[in-house]
Amino acid sequence: MAEEPPIVVGISGASGAPIALRVLAALREARVPVALVVSDGAVAVLRAECALGPEAFAGLATHIYSDQDLGAPIASGSRPTRGMVIVPCSANTAAKVALGFGDTLLTRAAHVHLKERRPLIIVPRESPLPTILLRHLTTLSELGVVVLDAAPPYYLHPRSVDDQTDYLAGKVLDHLNVPHELYRGWKSGAP
Repeated sequence: MAEEPPIVVGISGASGAPIALRVLAALREARVPVALVVSDGAVAVLRAECALGPEAFAGLATHIYSDQDLGAPIASGSRPTRGMVIVPCSANTAAKVALGFGDTLLTRAAHVHLKERRPLIIVPRESPLPTILLRHLTTLSELGVVVLDAAPPYYLHPRSVDDQTDYLAGKVLDHLNVPHELYRGWKSGAP
């Protein structure tokens, strides 16, 4: 029996490591195969925000690839996937994807998703948003990329940062068509 296509998760060096960890944990809970690519910058942010090293990703992904491994299966359109998310997505990574630079596995895999017209979601983490980043995000949106702002869901009355993180992870899973119970929708009585 053929292996189920994975969801590709790219983690770049923007603030928001807890969101990435929650997305990975939720995909594991949903028993979805994950191909994970973590940039060097993401490892630094993980240490700063969560006091964790790259070993924190062990067990959260089916396959973990080096960002320098441009020969990895997910660097080719012939490798089926269910979609990709870059969470969090740094301004540098957004620019590279928008401008067609595939110099790392993370950006190359994003380009594969664009050319194959597979779902691609990015979760930018920058504030304020500089004009050049807004232009890159507009380009990505015009190419069909879901630009999912890491904005807190105040209308859901979150009680903690964990509630906000769960909401953001749930929004990512919504766009990847992965069922979850991470948050309750607008005026919904059920998760």
